[in-house]
Amino acid sequence: MKYIYQARSKEGKAETGTVEASSKESAALLLQKYNIFVTSIKEQSPLILRTENISFLNKVSKKDLAVFSRQLAVMVQSRVPITQSLKSLATQTKNPSFKQKILKIAQLIEEGSPLSEAFATYPEVFNIFYVSLIKTGEASGKISESLYYLSDHLEREHDISSQITGAMVYPIFVISVLLIVVPLVIIFLIPKLVDLLKQTTVKPPVFTQMMIAFYIFLENYGWIILAGFFFLVLFIIYYFTTKEGKKRYDEMSLKIPFIGGFLKKTFLIRFAENISTLIAAGLSINNALKITRDTVGNHVYRKVLTETEERVSQGEKISSVMIKYPELVPPFVVQMIQVGEETGTLDKNLMEIVNFYNKELKRAIETFTALLEPVLIIVLGAVVTFLAVSVIGPLYGALGTI
Repeated sequence: MKYIYQARSKEGKAETGTVEASSKESAALLLQKYNIFVTSIKEQSPLILRTENISFLNKVSKKDLAVFSRQLAVMVQSRVPITQSLKSLATQTKNPSFKQKILKIAQLIEEGSPLSEAFATYPEVFNIFYVSLIKTGEASGKISESLYYLSDHLEREHDISSQITGAMVYPIFVISVLLIVVPLVIIFLIPKLVDLLKQTTVKPPVFTQMMIAFYIFLENYGWIILAGFFFLVLFIIYYFTTKEGKKRYDEMSLKIPFIGGFLKKTFLIRFAENISTLIAAGLSINNALKITRDTVGNHVYRKVLTETEERVSQGEKISSVMIKYPELVPPFVVQMIQVGEETGTLDKNLMEIVNFYNKELKRAIETFTALLEPVLIIVLGAVVTFLAVSVIGPLYGALGTI
């Protein structure tokens, strides 16, 4: 059961938030353990819509998790107790949902749970990759090093996501403008233009006739098209959420010109970096392959990693399995892995692959943006010209006859 509380911290700072407990008394005692002194507390109504209940507003980003991991690593390295470190980080966290999770983790550790098990309580935030590295750090007594590995890994993933998002902002903006402007012209301007032209003997240009015909078509059959489009979108969304649909999407996405190559680079970066990080942290190659298989995010590459893990457990090398998939794993990657296996520097060689493809990905994004901008400008110019010829031209002609 959740309770809403108002309280003051040890320093006297006012705080508000929610806490889960079996009763008001338990909630107050739980908060007191964290040096939070309750001034008022009441049960949260399930009907109240609060921001901490809206998942997409409280999703923990890779950047937030990277900052959290690095700060925790610094505090653990400085020999600050884990529970005290977590409580301190919770007070600095702006995301209320993440704050509650950190406090719950601190509570579990106080009750005797290992750090890795406490993190595993929230798999939507701390995935199997994260938990496995923490578990390795616990076994070797190097939790701070594992946290540093994780923060570096998360920062690199955040950088890639930011590059991709940044490249898509401009085209999405232009396409959105077109999708708004064109329907507005057709819905509001064309009917008035039709009425005006009926009062004159002016023959409208071909483009105008096309737009008028399109408007009449939409007026008669628009609802059918809209309903069909709506049900098609729902069907596509439903299909791609099924197991078979996800597999088909993963296969199709890798075959799309340019985008397929872009995605392959992204998956190769994720594969190489995950394996490198896990091996460097002390995990066996088999365990590293198992964990990476569950985090790679694509059915096709997951299938390759499953076969690789099975064959490696039988004594084969990674390179001898991956050489069979040149369309997914380029010869350059296979060669780097082979050299790493022979020289005992697999983790370093894999990180070289990561650095290489990070640069390739950055160049690909820059090329994509550079090519897309003039294309979008031409398309936008063509649409504006079409609208001007179709609407403004007939208006002048009609006004000239009045």
